[in-house]
Amino acid sequence: MIEDNKIMRSKRVVVTGGAGFIGSNLTTELASAFDVTVIDNLSTGHIENLSHIMDEITFIKGSITDPDLLKEAFVDVDTIFHQGAIPSVQRSVDNPSATNEANVDGTLNVLVAARDCGARKVVFASSSSVYGDTPTLPKAEDMNPNPKSPYAVSKLAGEYYCRVFSEVYGLKTVCLRYFNVFGPRQDPRSEYAAVIPRFITRILDGMPPVIYGDGGQTRDFTFVGDVVKANMLAMKGDVQGVFNVACGQRISLNELAERIMEIAGRRIEPVYDFPRAGDVRDSLADISRARGAMGYAPGYDLESGLRETVEWFWRG
Repeated sequence: MIEDNKIMRSKRVVVTGGAGFIGSNLTTELASAFDVTVIDNLSTGHIENLSHIMDEITFIKGSITDPDLLKEAFVDVDTIFHQGAIPSVQRSVDNPSATNEANVDGTLNVLVAARDCGARKVVFASSSSVYGDTPTLPKAEDMNPNPKSPYAVSKLAGEYYCRVFSEVYGLKTVCLRYFNVFGPRQDPRSEYAAVIPRFITRILDGMPPVIYGDGGQTRDFTFVGDVVKANMLAMKGDVQGVFNVACGQRISLNELAERIMEIAGRRIEPVYDFPRAGDVRDSLADISRARGAMGYAPGYDLESGLRETVEWFWRG
């Protein structure tokens, strides 16, 4: 067993955006078995997310917009987990140029450096936003994409670049379309924060959750532990392609607020605001492709994921 662990630890992996919400959860899992390097410019990530494993990893403060840094960091690396991006649909609507630079140019830089350094595989964090507001549910990977925001466009462009680098250069790539990820370490403080950490922190502080629109819009929320699991499965073997990563169930934002209040033991009437540009009405994933190709199956339903997340925020 010790021998096997030494062999595993000799395999080098890189996590871009590894100080972010998803990236830090993934890095924590990887650090127990691999030689991990994190690249993050800390523009949206937080070094505190890695404080518990800083002695076990190599941290580089730098940007995916720096090709020379990437080529130096990717030497002798087996797999790159490309989580680095400017997140948020609304942020991309407010500043599409910054989103394009980080998410499109940055992804191209990662792929070029991976190719030039002889990396075996790139696992790319894509998004369910590429589907847009098509009425068909559930969303399957063979549907025509219909992006409704600069963020969605940037993620779809990243997928296309991954496919081309696989076909032209032989670099193995996997694109994981995340559906509304939530869990511990998700930052509720930004004006662009995702809905679940905003709901939880406001409810725990005795404030009403703010719902944009009528609250009837539905989402397929995915616990971060299942996203980590999907990344680990995507690293293995020759699996390639585009895969939905989700729970496979949906809930309205009105119901979500009620569920969180029940778990927190508090009752506060939500307040409603105007809908936000670029938001889609309904989202639900078909996860059969990931199940068949990678053996992915969610380990958390919404209730168990919410309870773990509320407890984490409660502890502060």
